[in-house]
Amino acid sequence: MVLADLGRKISSALKSLNSATTISKEVLDGLLKEIATALIEADVNIRQVLQLRENVKSAISFDDQVAGLNKQRMIQMAVFRELLKLVDPGVPEYKPAKGKANVIMFVGLQGSGKTTTCTKLAYYYMKRNWKTCLVCADTFRAGAYDQIKQNATKAKIPFYGSYTESDPVVIASDGVETFKREGFEIIIVDTSGRHKQEDSLFEEMLQVSNAVKPDNVIFVMDASIGQACEAQAKAFKQKVDVGSVIVTKLDGHAKGGGALSAVASTKSPIVFIGTGEHIDDFEPFKAEPFIRKLLGLGDIAGLIDKVNELKLDDNEELVEKLKHGKFTLRDMYEQFQNILKMGPFSQIMQMIPGI
Repeated sequence: MVLADLGRKISSALKSLNSATTISKEVLDGLLKEIATALIEADVNIRQVLQLRENVKSAISFDDQVAGLNKQRMIQMAVFRELLKLVDPGVPEYKPAKGKANVIMFVGLQGSGKTTTCTKLAYYYMKRNWKTCLVCADTFRAGAYDQIKQNATKAKIPFYGSYTESDPVVIASDGVETFKREGFEIIIVDTSGRHKQEDSLFEEMLQVSNAVKPDNVIFVMDASIGQACEAQAKAFKQKVDVGSVIVTKLDGHAKGGGALSAVASTKSPIVFIGTGEHIDDFEPFKAEPFIRKLLGLGDIAGLIDKVNELKLDDNEELVEKLKHGKFTLRDMYEQFQNILKMGPFSQIMQMIPGI
């Protein structure tokens, strides 16, 4: 069951409250049983699920109800708050600063989608008018530099790497220094991964980290491993100063709920989530909008932010044309291009309540 199915099951259970003639302890127990089953199917840790049930029960008092208080609303808000706690560690995330070089180093196991995610993050910031670039310091995996080169060229992002140099520390330090001299603001360094946690992997990460002195270390996590994310996140945090986590492959795995809740329990802020293979299948992770979208409640604030990014108010020329009743095919084409800049249409639709 993917996360979308989890959202449908929980929202369906909550909607059943509206058809209930009376809200009793038995009705609440039935609702919580449905929600607990859905969360366990999404691989959320059973201890966390049991704690959620107890917290919701303790938040609802049937013996001492204020007259006129909407019990359905109370239960829905209690469930919403507890779901929020599952995925929100309450730790502030790193914010890059404009006008200076922000070095971001990526770490993670091989196969987690680390190299693709590097390009996605660079593209995300490039669309928001940051001067971004990529450095390929992965000399362990054959074809890593070719992959960065292909992705970066397609997205029109400057990149640095080498076919001849085998020392990742040399490549990383040279690439970062080159881009710093050229005034780049977001410098993303991709490092080697392994099939499992090894001393050689951690030693190499430490050497690269000491050489480039990153402002933020991002750990890329594969959602398909579910609750095992917690052990991995803790292992990496003990070895390198992991500041943020990106969870990938959330679009088609039943263990996505387990991955998100497991990482949150390590107090690591999840900053982005990968929801597909395309460069636009990538979105900032903010716990409250995420839970709202999961439950079909929409994210109006996020939608407004996306529209504001287009800076439509600055298009005075189009406004003047419309005032005089002129609207050409070229104008229509430009508006379609603006809509495409907002990202995949499916993501936009999820931000509208009820869709």
